Amino acid sequence: MRRWNGWGDEAVALDLPPEGDDFLRQRIGQGTPLPDADLASVCARVPASRLPADPAVDHLLDHTPETRIRHARGQSLPDWLAMRSGDMGPFPDGVAFPESSDEVTALLAYARRHGVHLIPYGGGTSVVGHINPPAGAQPVLTVALSRMNRLLDLDEESRLATFGAGTPGPLVESQLRARGYTLGHFPQSFELSTLGGWIASRSSGQQSLRYGRIEQLFAGGRLETFAGTLILPTVPASSAGPDVREMILGSEGRFGILTEASVRISQLPEHESFHVVFFPDWDRARAACRQLVQDRVALSMLRLSNARETETQLALAGHPGLIRLLERFLAVRGADQGKCLMTFGITGRRRQCRATLAQARAVCRSHDGVYTGTRLGRKWAEKRFTMPYLREALWQRGYAVDTLETATDWSNVDALLNRIEHNLSRQLSNDGEHTHVFTHLSHVYGQGCSIYTTYVFRVADSYERTLERWRRLKHTTSELIVRHGGTISHQHGVGKDHAPYLPIEKGPLAMAAIQALGRHFDPEALLNPGTLME
Repeated sequence: MRRWNGWGDEAVALDLPPEGDDFLRQRIGQGTPLPDADLASVCARVPASRLPADPAVDHLLDHTPETRIRHARGQSLPDWLAMRSGDMGPFPDGVAFPESSDEVTALLAYARRHGVHLIPYGGGTSVVGHINPPAGAQPVLTVALSRMNRLLDLDEESRLATFGAGTPGPLVESQLRARGYTLGHFPQSFELSTLGGWIASRSSGQQSLRYGRIEQLFAGGRLETFAGTLILPTVPASSAGPDVREMILGSEGRFGILTEASVRISQLPEHESFHVVFFPDWDRARAACRQLVQDRVALSMLRLSNARETETQLALAGHPGLIRLLERFLAVRGADQGKCLMTFGITGRRRQCRATLAQARAVCRSHDGVYTGTRLGRKWAEKRFTMPYLREALWQRGYAVDTLETATDWSNVDALLNRIEHNLSRQLSNDGEHTHVFTHLSHVYGQGCSIYTTYVFRVADSYERTLERWRRLKHTTSELIVRHGGTISHQHGVGKDHAPYLPIEKGPLAMAAIQALGRHFDPEALLNPGTLME
């Protein structure tokens, strides 16, 4: 069963090895855990529902406290602290479970009749506050799309598949693989997140270098709005004015509720493998990474960890004997202190993959990279969707962990990365606290790349003070990102947490255009208030 106050399935746990425990204690000190609230005590705090009865939709609604709790928060660190403390703030007044576009239309009509706020809910994996109910006098209804989870149509000649928007990643892939296809969209939240959520937040998958980001995969669909039903036809390309499909991408539930999505699919590959190379230092590693993407070497994914993340990954890997052997081997080959780990994927026909591997190894060798084969790459592939479970293990030891991500041009990567890490490292120093900060480049493009930074800090002696520490870390760094050439989000979307920074990035004219679209589709501002636009 899914955890009510954390990530994923209750039966799955990711242990922190003793070496990892020692590593963190040496860098930021011994953690002291905060007490967790239990589900029964939180259920007792849920107020009576304010939703008016209406025979047109009553059969779709669930008002029970536990269901409302399980749909009240996402997976941001403030959400985590709220769930763990039991002080969860506003709850939705009910949760609707539509099974068709017609039932979504009925819910929109209900919301208009009674002045109810609607919040679309996919997999509940948002890390920026997309699905959190607003405080206020108006009742709030969360619309969970989990029952709209089937493959509706497969056009094999055009390689197009149409799904219900609530289909989670594993069901997208299993239904396609049964027919010999894949979407190839694998965000770290793949286990829980949904196709509609990917589209609404402009998601990027770990193998987008081959398959494309969600904006390249999304071909069309159906959006139910207060102004009517918007059908986005599937055409391969068009010069017929502005692309309305692009207006819906990244709209985060402010314009309507996506009920169906058609996506561009690929045949299952003959071969796939993941490889690891270590470089002596960041400069050579970054140069190799940039050359690989700008030379258009046909990789399916490319990820580069800086020296601190490389050190952290090796410390948390377990198997200390094997890691010591690896360290000795790398030291002999010139990759010792300051070494950086690169993981790359190769996907496609076997003959093509052999040629790609030869190209990739040649580029890495020209930058003094030490190729170590596929063993570490297989380990990465096995664990790539389980890393969010590490938050639980860290929490139980008194540590909080969060991430920040952006994207910028290659000419700005080092300057922005250094600013981000420096700011996070020093923000808690006045409290006598250290923050462990490390970064990788998770997606690469010819023009630039994403920067994905993780930071770990000790929880304070209360939930309130821990949240205050997070606010300092998050908000000072977000301001720094948008003031120094980065986007406020490369892959997590805007939600409520990033909404204050969007006007800095977009500018007043663009924000006015986005707001005008919101008024057109939702004139009474009933859909997901506070998300995307404050």
